[in-house]
Amino acid sequence: MPVRSRYFAKQGKEIPKDDPSDSKEDEVSLAESGSGDESDFDDDGSSESSDSHNEEGNGRDDYESEELRKPSRKPTTGKREKSIVATQSKGNELWRHGVSAGLGPGTQVVIKKPKARPAGNTPYVDETIHPNTLLFLGELKENNDRQWLKMHDPDFRQAEKDWFSFVEKLTERLVEVDDTVPELPVKDIIFRIYRDVRFSSDPTPYKPHFSAAWSRTGRKGPYAHYYVQVSPGNESFVGGGLWHPEAAPTAAMRRDIDRNSQRLKTVLLEQRMRDEFLNGCSKDTAKAVKAFVNANAANALKTKPKGYDADHADIELLRLRNFTVGTKLDESKILDENVMNHMAELFSSMKPFISYLNSVVMPDEAESSSSDDETNVSNSADEESAGEDG
Repeated sequence: MPVRSRYFAKQGKEIPKDDPSDSKEDEVSLAESGSGDESDFDDDGSSESSDSHNEEGNGRDDYESEELRKPSRKPTTGKREKSIVATQSKGNELWRHGVSAGLGPGTQVVIKKPKARPAGNTPYVDETIHPNTLLFLGELKENNDRQWLKMHDPDFRQAEKDWFSFVEKLTERLVEVDDTVPELPVKDIIFRIYRDVRFSSDPTPYKPHFSAAWSRTGRKGPYAHYYVQVSPGNESFVGGGLWHPEAAPTAAMRRDIDRNSQRLKTVLLEQRMRDEFLNGCSKDTAKAVKAFVNANAANALKTKPKGYDADHADIELLRLRNFTVGTKLDESKILDENVMNHMAELFSSMKPFISYLNSVVMPDEAESSSSDDETNVSNSADEESAGEDG
């Protein structure tokens, strides 16, 4: 007979006590039915062990059948079970036996930040290039990799700062040489070290050199530029002119050469121009033109440009698509304490050439009218000569 729990009795009513005879009958019926499992501990020792466990607070009888025991909760299944298995997969354990960091509780780990290469006996001066700057560029050339540069960021920042200070001082010297060049901020003059590799067959991400360009509009714009490049070894360079000009400036240069090529030839024949940028050739127009053409032959046209005759007297100049001059400087000159004076002298030798180019591609009103007058006078002289011959 089932016994009603006293906890479900209505308040105010007396709960009847269990009849001992009923409980005994239940126990006998349970034993006779054989529904309870037999214990694995039938000897006296096992019984004593069982009693001792119960006395110590074990809430579950050791003799209780597994079938009668109800699980505390159902086993986890689904996504949660999969996540647990994933975290316990090989190599992804949250914690593994036998792995020790060698650090006790409360131990602080301090990772020292890398420092830039020390200056040594040579101080950093604004008017010079420090040897560490060339050393860094040489290492970058051998290890042109993003991870390497990240690990050597202090050396890069130090070399870049040295270059910026040098360019700032060199700008002041250039403005003294050519007053048409404004004193612009360094950021408008220097080129970034990062390469655009989207359309290049060279996958290296960085340029292994520092460079800067000056013009009336900074490193960009249609005007002719003064250019300086600092590289390791003997690859440093000082030059200027029109490098890969657009179609309009190129057409203007060809038109000027066609009308009056003597203007360009006069600039090329100057002594300082020949000594510094044209291999020291003699004062001969043909030799000066040949040296200039050879310096710009890399992307010159193979045939005549459109609109000009193939037998034009200045066809070699008309084929050009670059109009530049330049000279290389070895590492000893770059590291010399007078390097800024030497570059300023090269700028001075280059100034007539830069001024000529600007007068063609971006002429001022006065220069434009003067050039037109010269062309008209030349055409009139040719007509008079033709009339006399007739």
